[in-house]
Amino acid sequence: MSKKGIVIVNLGTPDKPETKEVRTYLKRFLGDKRVIDTNRFIWLPVLHGIILRTRPKKSAALYQQVWQESGSPLLIYTKSQAEQLQARFPDYVVRYAMSYSQPLIPEVLKEMHDLGVTDLTIIPLYPQYSTTTTAPIFDEVAKFYLNAEAIPSLHFIQSFYDQPLYIDALSEQIKQALQAQPIDKIVFSYHGIPLSYIEKGDPYLDHCQKTTQAVMERVGDISFISTFQSKFGPAEWLTPATDQTLKELPKQGVKNILILTPGFVSDCLETIEEIEKENYGYFMENGGEHFHYIHPFNADPIFVDILEQLINTN
Repeated sequence: MSKKGIVIVNLGTPDKPETKEVRTYLKRFLGDKRVIDTNRFIWLPVLHGIILRTRPKKSAALYQQVWQESGSPLLIYTKSQAEQLQARFPDYVVRYAMSYSQPLIPEVLKEMHDLGVTDLTIIPLYPQYSTTTTAPIFDEVAKFYLNAEAIPSLHFIQSFYDQPLYIDALSEQIKQALQAQPIDKIVFSYHGIPLSYIEKGDPYLDHCQKTTQAVMERVGDISFISTFQSKFGPAEWLTPATDQTLKELPKQGVKNILILTPGFVSDCLETIEEIEKENYGYFMENGGEHFHYIHPFNADPIFVDILEQLINTN
């Protein structure tokens, strides 16, 4: 009889909101060829000579603002999601892993092997596939089993950008918010990626557009826009940019917005610091009146419903 396991995987987070730990995390993250698709001879000197000397201190200060008593929000919520999923699947071994921080994917896969798991489902916690997020998880899994004597039956859930329960959950969040406050426009803010990745075949933009379209078909007739946040570096990224859009909307008469981040299933630096603080400031400073942010699913059991359905249908 096969022994089944489930591993949910998110990006990662520094172990502490301190410069040293942030540097370790960023070294792993920004050193991944999938994340920064630039010639190594050009990129590595920039990464080690400039970025890892300056950015960790700045990022640590931001992490300190979002850090909770029990740790990073991303880690707290990922743990909760794994614990809730374990309760739904008591006969399975359920664990969580991170691409760029503890517990790392190879460590968790080794634990699965040691526990005798012969049927393994891997779920990247990114609804929309991208070569910058989902693909590195697949790389790590493939690398781990490359020379293994025994390989479990593997089920890799590539994306769930159009899964009905996911779309319904986002739609319900929006509908409830619309009942509470008159809204001029809904802003869907997705994490940006360089345009060059899309030109090479990354389906991320298509997945984002299909998520927005499916949600709005359920929400109804109200103005909306999809934007992209978190630009990094000089390359051309997906547009329109969230920050620039929020600076311009009030000048166009859009004073009341509802904003959500469908690509994030847990709050993190990019949602709490970048959306709730930085972009909130841009909107209000330029004449905005009402800024309502819908948080990711976090520890809401509805997200565990989504994961459960993904597992049962794959």
